Amino acid sequence: MKETKRINALISEYFIFVIFISLVIVLTCLKPSFITPSNLVNILKQASINGILAFGMMFVIVAGGFDMSVGSTVAFAGILAAMLGQGNYPLIVPLIVAMLAGLAVGVVNGVGVAVGNLPPFIMTLGTMTAVRGLALVVSKGKPVIGISAEYKAVAASSLFGIPMLAIYLAIIIVICSFVLSKTVYGRRVYACGGNLQAARVSGINTTKIRISTFAIAGLLAGLSGFLMTSRVTIGQPTAAESYEMDAITACVVGGVSMSGGVGKPWGVVVGCLLITVIANGLDIMGVSSHWQRIVKGAIIVLAVLIDIKGKSKKS
Repeated sequence: MKETKRINALISEYFIFVIFISLVIVLTCLKPSFITPSNLVNILKQASINGILAFGMMFVIVAGGFDMSVGSTVAFAGILAAMLGQGNYPLIVPLIVAMLAGLAVGVVNGVGVAVGNLPPFIMTLGTMTAVRGLALVVSKGKPVIGISAEYKAVAASSLFGIPMLAIYLAIIIVICSFVLSKTVYGRRVYACGGNLQAARVSGINTTKIRISTFAIAGLLAGLSGFLMTSRVTIGQPTAAESYEMDAITACVVGGVSMSGGVGKPWGVVVGCLLITVIANGLDIMGVSSHWQRIVKGAIIVLAVLIDIKGKSKKS
């Protein structure tokens, strides 16, 4: 009986990885061009920015929150980075400004949720709209062009054939995994999401922890904005629409519970790759982007349903 439970637990934990491998095999059989080196590099590039966003989102969701504003934050930070990245300043300037802008949005979200007791969905929905408007105001509704060659090289370059975007993602994965798995702060993030009241009674400053998770999400959204502008070589105020849904989908599909307190970094990595592979595979097969939205929505609903059913069985 114990052995059966252990096997079932292993299947449940690594189910998403099995699905990912199966999907890669199916797509390779249907479209051999899927597995070509150039397409695999493209997949890595596509997954990188969403992966960075997803890890920021993971902190928020694990702590029991939710952030709808990261897509708008990417656009706003990207606009600022494009305006400062035209060669008049050292490259570090647009990077720092973009990340500080994202951090500011994250702190506002965190204060609204943790101090103002606003529901995370309502708070971040408001900032999503406001920050998108701010991006339009700052750019006067027009794309910002003319970024320097040095800035373009940030995302365009590679190391030993590996895109630098993928290397940036790997660095973020290592840092975030270490923080969540090996530090006191990480354990407190999980504790807040598991039971906020119990965490507060045990002496954890839940207000600071919750604000900090939104700040991390904003900071990584700012970094994503900087990298996106480098990749597309233009600052676009309407960029990154629905990116928040891609990040949430990667987290939920990767096993991060929407009710908080549960989630593993490796699951988010696989979830992000799975979502990217699905989008890439549908593109190769010529499926409309409109249908891709339907598929993503169905994946979110299915993943949350599986999460709820799993919790009910354990209880």
